[in-house]
Amino acid sequence: MLLPRRHPRFFLLLASLIFTALLLLLPRSPLAAFQSSASTGSPSRPIKSPVVYQGVSARVRRAERAYQKMLRGRDVLIAKVGPSPRDVALFPPDKEPWPPYTVWDFFPPAFSCPHELERIGALGDGGKWVCGLSQLQDKEDCIVYSVGSPADASFEAELLARTRHCQLYVFDHTASSLPRALSAPASLPTALGEFYSAWDVPSLENEHDYWDSRGTGQRTHFKPYRITGQDAPATADKPKSYTLETIMRQNGHTHIDILKIDLEGWEFDALTTFLLPNSDFTSQKPRAPPVSQMLLELHLWGRDFSGLLSWWTVLERAGLRAVAREPNLVYQNYNRLQGAELAEYTFLNVAAPNIFISEDGTSPLSPPWTALQDPQVPDHELPSPLAPIHEDEQ
Repeated sequence: MLLPRRHPRFFLLLASLIFTALLLLLPRSPLAAFQSSASTGSPSRPIKSPVVYQGVSARVRRAERAYQKMLRGRDVLIAKVGPSPRDVALFPPDKEPWPPYTVWDFFPPAFSCPHELERIGALGDGGKWVCGLSQLQDKEDCIVYSVGSPADASFEAELLARTRHCQLYVFDHTASSLPRALSAPASLPTALGEFYSAWDVPSLENEHDYWDSRGTGQRTHFKPYRITGQDAPATADKPKSYTLETIMRQNGHTHIDILKIDLEGWEFDALTTFLLPNSDFTSQKPRAPPVSQMLLELHLWGRDFSGLLSWWTVLERAGLRAVAREPNLVYQNYNRLQGAELAEYTFLNVAAPNIFISEDGTSPLSPPWTALQDPQVPDHELPSPLAPIHEDEQ
């Protein structure tokens, strides 16, 4: 008791420090609330992470704001290195002033996936990035299209094994039957047992995803069809051609949950027709495609930047947003003297109602889907659906 009397000022300072420390350590500290209110200028309220606590619709709206920011950045980069799209090279030459970009810098995956983003299938060639595969695990009317040659087919096999009801439709005019990975059941790799368990084995506290490839053959369908931008009869050297619209109509489908496309250069032709199916649609107002998610490999053989920009802008106006990108470095490794002309993209459709973009499947966004200024390229310079540039035509 002598300390307060001999050193009253020291005692008061020590007591105030202890009191302040206790306030700060309290779970609901009034001092912390005061500091939050003072710093924001608004009444104190719980701070919630926009990713953890907000619903899917809110995440999609936040992702769209970030995407719109990227669009403005694209215009700035074009003006800087162009100054017009016609002046932009896909891959600048190795000489001064060495512009620090490639074509892929204009088209980044700037839209955040509102679910888990996971690479499905084997590492290396064959695997694909998918946004929210968990949303399809129990979807009873799940439809998946794989257009083009799935030489590896590990993506298709895993997608089927990890969903209960998805029906897979494979179209490849270069093959006569399904790849072996789809025609024979695939067992769960032992090394993945920590993450997956079979449907008939109870998982520990429901922490596992599910894997069961038994019976997936009954959910797989194959047609040796050639998919392009127009329906055409068979000729002596080419099989009969179909558009995506036609094969959907033949199958009685009005919507595709995942559309995977690997057409070796014909993707420009096929998708132009898919987004502009008739005179009711234009490059300024394309249709919102009946697809929830699209996995697309782009092949830029023989393309120029202005035409690519115009075509890509049509995708954006249709509501397609890139959420993932993976350069095809396997191709680049074997073509080291060429540009990095191949890249895999994953797109979400924010315009058409679907299971990936909101809790009730409706779009949380309102048209127009982009605030992008019209590119400085006339519509007649869009890639023609009747004259695609293909690798074997080089």
